[in-house]
Amino acid sequence: MITLYGIPNCSTVKKARQWLSEHQVDACFHDFKKQGIDEATLKRWLGRTDLTILINRKGTTWRALSEHDKTRADSTDAAITLMMEKPSLIKRPVLEYDTLLLVGFNEDNYKQLLTR
Repeated sequence: MITLYGIPNCSTVKKARQWLSEHQVDACFHDFKKQGIDEATLKRWLGRTDLTILINRKGTTWRALSEHDKTRADSTDAAITLMMEKPSLIKRPVLEYDTLLLVGFNEDNYKQLLTR
């Protein structure tokens, strides 16, 4: 099962959902705002990608963090806690399928789904 994680009103998430729909790729949508994110999922992702890729350091949620919290985001355990508290810190969308993990939307990367 393919799961797309994100926030429905995020423009990049909308692009990803549109691409999946246009290519008849069935994906379950997980809304960070309503459903949250758990520690086990974040740890699984960090086994496949780097913390610097997973945290969105360009968004308004990041800019609103205190300097103390921004420093904490460099530590994996503290960053996991921050992402659970503020899921908007996670770069969106995150697409997970089997062992494939895609962070952000890139059409060329999404084409991998069509060959699986």
